[in-house]
Formats: sequence, C-alpha cells, structure tokens
Amino acid sequence: MRSFAQMGLCVPELLLPDAPVESSWACVACDQYTSQPQIWSRLEELVGEKPSTLRMVLPECYLSQAEARLPRMLDAMERYQTGVLNRRVRGFVLTRRTTQSGSRLGLVLAVDLEAYDFSPDSASPIRATEGTILERLPPRIRVRERASLECSHILLLANDPQRTLLEPLYACLAPHPPLYDLDLPLEGGRLTGWAVQGEELERVREALSSLWEQRGRQPFLAVGDGNHSLATAKAIWQKRGQDAPADHPARYAMCELTNLFDPALVFEPIHRCLFSVQPQALSRALESFDGEAASPKTRPAPGQALLCGAGGATLYRSLPLRSLQGLLDRLQGEAFERLDYVHGDRAALELGAKPGNAAILLPAMDKYTLFDAIAGGPLPRKAFSMGQANEKRYYMECRRILP
Repeated sequence: MRSFAQMGLCVPELLLPDAPVESSWACVACDQYTSQPQIWSRLEELVGEKPSTLRMVLPECYLSQAEARLPRMLDAMERYQTGVLNRRVRGFVLTRRTTQSGSRLGLVLAVDLEAYDFSPDSASPIRATEGTILERLPPRIRVRERASLECSHILLLANDPQRTLLEPLYACLAPHPPLYDLDLPLEGGRLTGWAVQGEELERVREALSSLWEQRGRQPFLAVGDGNHSLATAKAIWQKRGQDAPADHPARYAMCELTNLFDPALVFEPIHRCLFSVQPQALSRALESFDGEAASPKTRPAPGQALLCGAGGATLYRSLPLRSLQGLLDRLQGEAFERLDYVHGDRAALELGAKPGNAAILLPAMDKYTLFDAIAGGPLPRKAFSMGQANEKRYYMECRRILP
C-alpha cells in the first residue's frame, strides 16, 4: 500500500473564513469569460466591499493590467491571513457541487510538483492533458512567485470507473456538519464541503493506492482544468527548488480531484472566436477543406468544425481539432488579429456575429477516451471543457505557498 508521498500527493493545511462562509467569498475561475468583461464587472458589484477570493486572483480578462493589479492582490492576501482566514484544516476537503449538470463530488488536496511534468513526452504520474504554451506562463509566474497564498481552480481527474474513492467517502461524511454550504455567484450552483481527517483520510489513501496499482501505462491523474496554472507552479518550483528545502510549501500545489466517471462531469467543447478577421485570407486558408453552407444551429460531429460569422455559416467535414489548431496558429496576424477560447454555443455565436469577428464551433470530446488519448502525449490546447464556464471550480480554500 503506497503512502500519499509515494503517489505524488500531500496532505495540506487549508485556510478558510469563519463559518458561515458567504457567497461573496467564492469566485469563478480566473480563466473564464476572457472576452466578456461585463461578467467580471457584475461579480465586482456582487462582492462590493466584502472579503472575497476575487481580491486575490487576476482575471485573465485583465491580464494586460497585471502589474497595476498585483500590489492590491498581495495586500489582500496579507490582510486576509490575519483577519479573515481564521479556520485551519489539516487534511483534505470533500466537496459536493450541484450545477445544471447534476451533483459532482471532488476532493481538495495538494500535489507534489516533482510528480508532475507538462512536457510533451512526459511519463510522470500526474500529467497535462493539453499542450502548454510557454509564452502564456510569464505573466502568471509574476503573480504566483510573489504571492503568499494560493487559491486554486485546478481540477484533476481520476480514472475510477468503479467509483471506489469519492462516493464511499461522501456516504461517510454527508451526515456530518459541513465546513461550508453556500450558493455560488454567477449561477454557479451550490457548494458544500466536509473536512477529511483521521480514519477517512486513511480510507482515501487506500482507495488511491488501489487506483495507482490499476493504472497500467496510463497516467495516475490527469489535469482536467487549469493546465497552465499547474504549469506555472511547476516552473516556479523548478527555479526556486534548487535552493529551497525539500518541504518548502511551493513544492506543492492545491487542486481538486474529481472522477472522470462522475455522471455530472460533462465534457463540453471549447469554441474559437476570431477578432479583426480578414475574410479573404481566412477563406483562402480554408478552401482546401471540404466545406458547405450550413445553419449556425448545426452541431458539428467529431472531426468537423462550423465557421460562423455575420455572413452565414460553413460546415467543414474534414477539419479535426489538431489540424484546425495548427492552422489557426499559423494564420494569427495574417487572417485575423486575435484568437480567444470561448465556452458555450450562445456566447461564441454572439461574439462571432459582431462585425469583423468569426466563431468556429467544435464538437464535444468523448470523455471516456481521455486517459488513453493522453497516454501518447497531450492533446492540442483547449481540446475540451469540463462543463460550462459557471461549472468550473470556484475559489474557496486557500493555502500558504511561502514559509
């Protein structure tokens, strides 16, 4: 039977506000709504002057303002440690999140960054699911390397078809008083969390150890969401770990683990929105693919893509994601100025219908093929989304990452 450390995991000390935790404390993942600043403005209005994890994260909608926002973020972290984050939990936290897709279970823990590698040829136990864009890391590194706290939106996936880990744990803990139970802002559903300590912690270790032994050539855990956030933590540890003690808190990163086989975990496509499009250049680049006029309501099948703009829609029947992403990478700056990744058909179509824009709608990935797919290397970036934007992990627990 393996220890947590042998599986690349760590039992963290988690920090929470005093009970009851208010809805204003929780914040949706910072990499959502990147082309919809009005949603972040709405969240600002909801929070007002109340303590919130919103004050400790940088929405990627404002990534260009990182240097101006960073001092306020660091100040909030320091203030909250002495006046807000008064509860300490040495253990894991079991979560139950109810959204439009159902009720999903999760387990908040910490992973050892020595057991994680995002390189394309990685054979590490904890592995990225998508290609890492190194150019996207520097602004994130500048934020995290100066931060004293982390709050995390990283979601890990376990390959547990028999549901041996989370469901038995929930059956044990559900009758007991939770650490928190609240409605999440921005229609994020309801979130409940229980401390996992003592005997329950040992049961988790046994279940995870069994999953480790069954994994074969597949990774032990896969990064389902927050690939670049975990890669940022890894990059900082690679630099800092050369001179830091082995138990430095920055060696670990807080994540939430969920089961790929949870019925409420639905894989959604991530669409591509193009801004300042040059229509003729885009048409020339796509003319070698099999395209035909279609309705914007058409749902593309696997291997297909639907291009939508103010002038109508075209369905391409032989344009799989790997080919499409490579094409878009080459065309940026020539056929369009900027590319964004958008969740939800409606949001993508609304953006694509604006003058000068276009949207490319994609099909959803079959989630049950994920672990086999990444055994040979990561997928193209933004290949899938674990639910809609408001179903992503909200920031709740905090953890110190400086001694």
